[in-house]
Amino acid sequence: MLARLFPILQWGRTYNAQALSDDLVAAVIVTIMLIPQSLAYALLAGLPPVVGLYASIMPLVAYAVFGTSRAQAVGPVAVVSLMTASAAGAVAAQGTPEYLEAAITLAALSGVILAVMGFLRLGFLANLLSQPVNAGFMTASSVLIATSQLKQLLGVKVGGDTWPEMLGALASQLTHINWVTLAIGLPVTLFLFWVRKGARPLLIRLGMPPRPADLLAKTGPVFAVLVTIVLVAALDLTDRAGVEVVGAVPQGLPPFSLPSGDPALLGKLWVPALLISIIGFVSSISVAQTLAAKRRERIEPDQELIGLGASNIASALSGGFPVTGGFARSVVNFDAGAKTQAAGAFTAVGIALASLFLTPLLYHLPTATLAATIIVAVLSLVDFTMPVRLWRYSKSDFAAHMATIAVTLLAGVELGVITGVAVGLLLFLWHTSRPHAAVVGRVPETEHFRNVERHKVFTAPHILSIRIDESLTYLNARWLEEYVLRLVAERPALRHVILMASAVNEIDASGLESLEAINQRLADGGIRLHLSEVKGPVMDRLQRTHFLDDLGGKVYLSQARAFAELLDDDGSTPVQSADWARGMI
Repeated sequence: MLARLFPILQWGRTYNAQALSDDLVAAVIVTIMLIPQSLAYALLAGLPPVVGLYASIMPLVAYAVFGTSRAQAVGPVAVVSLMTASAAGAVAAQGTPEYLEAAITLAALSGVILAVMGFLRLGFLANLLSQPVNAGFMTASSVLIATSQLKQLLGVKVGGDTWPEMLGALASQLTHINWVTLAIGLPVTLFLFWVRKGARPLLIRLGMPPRPADLLAKTGPVFAVLVTIVLVAALDLTDRAGVEVVGAVPQGLPPFSLPSGDPALLGKLWVPALLISIIGFVSSISVAQTLAAKRRERIEPDQELIGLGASNIASALSGGFPVTGGFARSVVNFDAGAKTQAAGAFTAVGIALASLFLTPLLYHLPTATLAATIIVAVLSLVDFTMPVRLWRYSKSDFAAHMATIAVTLLAGVELGVITGVAVGLLLFLWHTSRPHAAVVGRVPETEHFRNVERHKVFTAPHILSIRIDESLTYLNARWLEEYVLRLVAERPALRHVILMASAVNEIDASGLESLEAINQRLADGGIRLHLSEVKGPVMDRLQRTHFLDDLGGKVYLSQARAFAELLDDDGSTPVQSADWARGMI
């Protein structure tokens, strides 16, 4: 039990010098990458830059103890930072102690929610956020984040929580652009876009091995940070041109902090905390499982909830804000050769050393550089082809995807997630209430039964075989009843109806009532109802009722046996269906 709750007790038993070496190398690379990211995401969350460093120390240590992914690197991420800004901004003004307190409380609430879900084994609840909804939310959030950072590139002061508000505010400030700031931010943005695709091939052409070239290319943001710091400091652009910089960043380790216990504040923050928890867990578990599959490792979703919960609680206690597993840094951690969760703990040591000794060097770091880092990072999450693919494959998924995008852009991140989940559930209920069912016939010279509208099959005029492709529940029971009786009314020679239940996993009380009604209505018309291929658990429940005693026909083990027996019993000759669309046999 202790080993399941503390995965460190499992991988710690086999930890050796080679794993230590690999983890240290990965930690150095991730630390270099994480420092500018942490500063940038803190600013995105509306918090002082140093808070980003605080949120990148203790959460990594907590995840190393409780997490199950050996490559996952937790910390601040763009989407969660945006949601933090939205939630904290609703209860306090940015820059105030109350705002920081709200962010810390949000991390604590999110941690408690995740941990409780893990202990209750509720990881499956994240499935409420379907992939189209999650992709739509990521796309819209990325657009919101990128738009919100344009003010830093342009050197203007604007606000706004929704896309129209942001665009309107930016348009009103176009005459106040700081051209020196733009001259810094725009080249950095273009450079970072190029680094993602062009740096690695260039380094390989210059003779560097592929793996070091790939890792060096990922440190592009650090190079941009160093160059722009030197540029601003050497030319004194803060005083001479009004270029906004990070300014003084406090030195030292994270302070011990406590979340607020104010019931009013907790009441305002628990819904955003729940949404942050679900969004963070979905994105984190997706990355963790993808990387684990490459090494044939196993991820425990419920334990991941506990690991992420512990990370957020640790962030709150060390003055940070909500965190989760980051896609980019986790991939870098994996590519750098991290073998265990200890790489995250070593990264935390690196961030702590940076907080102690390197923060004075960040004074002249332009906020435009951090904005460029965020813009390039989030725009890589946008998939412009997703709507086209969804439209071709599933109109309902397309509707949920586009609804999430539209509401997120126009009304904010929280309503966007809620809308996406609601639309997805409503469409699911609508589909479930209208299940797929088909009239089937026997494929010649086989015992297989297929849809008469798709295949060339044999049927008999006195036998109606219907395959039901959904469980029978209160959502679709009435639909099935009407469907069967409509087909029966169209066949005057009918004497037997066979319900092929091979795809029926459950029959609830409403479904049972409809079956009883169908059986009675058919018996009144001199037609016998039969069942075939009923699954064991479904049959067990039916045997606990009077339905099988009242059934006009029989329950057959196979559809082929039912069709053959009823055909021979009647003495009729099967006919080949004429209504088949594609001629597939």
